[in-house]
Amino acid sequence: MTRLAAILLSTLLLPQLACAKRVAPVKVDPVVYEGIRYVAPNDDGRRGYIEAWNVGTNKKLWEMTIFTNVIDPNLEEDVQWVFIKALNIQDGRPMVTSERGTTYQVDVNTKAITQSDSLSSQSPGTIRDVPDEVKKALTNGSPGKEYDLSFRINPSYLEGDFNGDGKMDIAVLVKERSTGKLWIAIVHGTTGKVTILRPALASATAAMTSTGWIPSRFTPNRVPPMP
Repeated sequence: MTRLAAILLSTLLLPQLACAKRVAPVKVDPVVYEGIRYVAPNDDGRRGYIEAWNVGTNKKLWEMTIFTNVIDPNLEEDVQWVFIKALNIQDGRPMVTSERGTTYQVDVNTKAITQSDSLSSQSPGTIRDVPDEVKKALTNGSPGKEYDLSFRINPSYLEGDFNGDGKMDIAVLVKERSTGKLWIAIVHGTTGKVTILRPALASATAAMTSTGWIPSRFTPNRVPPMP
C-alpha cells in the first residue's frame, strides 16, 4: 500500500467527517432486578454511564462510568460521541452494550467491569454482507489474532483498485483488540494479503459514524486508481 493510497483515503474520508452530524442516541429502557432499577441516561457523549435506583424509595444508590471516549479537538466533537445502545440483566449482572458493539458486564458487588468485544454482537446479516475473501484474510494468519471486523459504518466495506494493479481491492474498518482503536484494513485483490493503515488515518477512523465511508458524490466503482 503506497503512501498515495493512504492520502487518497484520508482525502475522501475527512471532508465528510468534518461536516457530519450524529443522530440522537437511542432511548434505552431501564431494567429492574431484585428491587433495583438500572438506568442509562445517555446524556453525555464523552462517557457511557449507568445509575442504580432503589425502586421502593426512588433513591439513587450509585452511578458508574462504564466507558469513556477520547475526543480529538481537531475534529467535530459530536461525531466522536459514543452512547449506550442496550442495557439488560444477565446472570444477575447489568450488561451494557455501546454503539460500537462492545459489551460490558458489571459486578454490582465489587463494581468491577468486564469488557468483551465480540463479533457475535453483530447481526448475521451484517456479517454475511462482507465478502468471503475479507473474512478469510482477517481470520487466518496474524491479522485475525490482532483485529476484529468493525461494522460502525454503512456500507461495511469499500471496493477500489487502491494500488493500481488492475485488481479490485477491499477496504474495511477493523478494531485492534489490544487498544480498542479503529484502523482501516486493505485486502489486496491480487494476493489476498492485508495492509493495515494505522497512524495516517487514526483521527479519521476514530470519528467514523454510520454516515458512511465517503461523500455521496463518490461511489466504490468511481474511486480513482492508484498510479
